[in-house]
Amino acid sequence: MKKLLAVLLTVAMTATLVACGSAAATETAPAATEEAATEVAEAAAPADEAAAPAEDGLKIAIVSSPSGVDDGSFNYDNYVGILQFVDENPGATVTPIQETTGDTQAALQAVADIVADYDVIVCCGFQFAGIGDFASENPDTKFILIDTMPTVGGESLSSDAPIANVYACTFAEQESGFFAGMAAALTTKTGKVASVHGIAYPSNVNYQYGFECGVKYANETEGLNVEVVELPSYAGTDVTGANVGGNYVGSFADEATGKVVAEALMAEGVDIMFVAAGGSGNGVFTAAKEGTDTYVIGCDADQFDDGVSGDKNVILTSALKVMHLVNYTQLNNVKNGTFEGANLNLDATGDYTGYVSAEGRCQLSADVITKIDAAKDLVKSGAIVPAANFNGVTPETFTW
Repeated sequence: MKKLLAVLLTVAMTATLVACGSAAATETAPAATEEAATEVAEAAAPADEAAAPAEDGLKIAIVSSPSGVDDGSFNYDNYVGILQFVDENPGATVTPIQETTGDTQAALQAVADIVADYDVIVCCGFQFAGIGDFASENPDTKFILIDTMPTVGGESLSSDAPIANVYACTFAEQESGFFAGMAAALTTKTGKVASVHGIAYPSNVNYQYGFECGVKYANETEGLNVEVVELPSYAGTDVTGANVGGNYVGSFADEATGKVVAEALMAEGVDIMFVAAGGSGNGVFTAAKEGTDTYVIGCDADQFDDGVSGDKNVILTSALKVMHLVNYTQLNNVKNGTFEGANLNLDATGDYTGYVSAEGRCQLSADVITKIDAAKDLVKSGAIVPAANFNGVTPETFTW
């Protein structure tokens, strides 16, 4: 519950910084008071319980990946935006539904099974792309699709071909990964850093490639020689079948293997790990807490509270992907009758990607923050374009 309070307050602080474009609401989220945030935290239904049906107001479902809405990162950040909307609209309800396998067909079936029961369904993850095949057959249901464009007949839809009742967005995770890579390279004491991921979906590969580019940028601009450590036995294979290297657990809900990977990296001398692995990342956190002078960089949401271990905290900073505001904004658009279908890629120019630099929420030095912020301005201007899974740039060819 303390984490819900912290993130809801973060929602309030970031809401005034982000504009969602033509398909977004024209208003920004009002500032959430601590009292209101506490009420939401106390009223939030457990992830395995369905909310009671509403007398009126929107009936919302969030269908999550295997790690569930309490994973502390990807699904959790999506859930927080919905909770803020529900708190401000007492007639609305939300039902978390956890699809436990991660299988594409199972994910789509989970949505198909409930499509007639809800006004809005939030789908979290690449495996839900196929909702495009039945969304148009259910025009009274609105879909918010996070981390992928919808597909129809297996073909991904372009930005100029949206489905009227589907708001879909991807994020430039490589930008947030870049900031994480810089933070790691500029802070490491051993000169060895790494990133740990769940499955090599495009979003995770984007984070990985961005991290590697951030380390490369810091090395070349600061005269460093920091090594990105990869374990060949945990190399990832992306959706095209290509080997992308990295350190992949193979699941977003396998804490035990996450810890095994982290311990193997620590044995190689790694002292900072960027963790984009959903629930599997909890195992990495545990390994870091049990280690000595080892830090992790959180992902998707501010994970500082997850880093507490006795009198220390293992979180160096967190790479951000501002999903909560997307959900909050689009739910308000549904309520106000201004919802529009869209296929958008959101990036640092709208402050949808970034990293945590607030005092008391990270352990970066002022000098490191200054250097990352300078690079962030270059990312926003387009002078720096980190590598991504499918943008034609690789960590090896990345330059600026």
